[in-house]
Amino acid sequence: MEDNLKYTPEHITELGPDDIFVFGSNLQGRHAGGAARIAYNNFGAEWGNGVGPQGQSYAIPTMQGGVETIKPYVDDFIDLASEWDQNTFYVTRIGCGIAGFKDEEIAPLFDRAYDLYNVRLPKSFVDIIRRNRAEKTRKK
Repeated sequence: MEDNLKYTPEHITELGPDDIFVFGSNLQGRHAGGAARIAYNNFGAEWGNGVGPQGQSYAIPTMQGGVETIKPYVDDFIDLASEWDQNTFYVTRIGCGIAGFKDEEIAPLFDRAYDLYNVRLPKSFVDIIRRNRAEKTRKK
């Protein structure tokens, strides 16, 4: 299959005016490390705000429990991204750094985002989503 998808770059240092940096956070909004620190230092993330849009960033909490506690926040993000179609969202490998999850645990949460033209996902997430979709198709 030809791959014409665009992925989230591994290192984002600047954004266009309509671009949003999507990062993993904690509920307290203490953006001290990883992508959260980049969001705070460069893209308007607000100290003390651990959820949702802020500046040119969007926080998804990942430090409060298991994957099941992250899913509602990812679903809220996907709903917003589908409405804010004038923006391009660059999703980082949320939850896969300091929070300690594996890509295989987090990527499936973004399955619906895969189909949105304005959401860029990490290549590792895309590969997992494609593999999961192919397996479902084979099982039918």
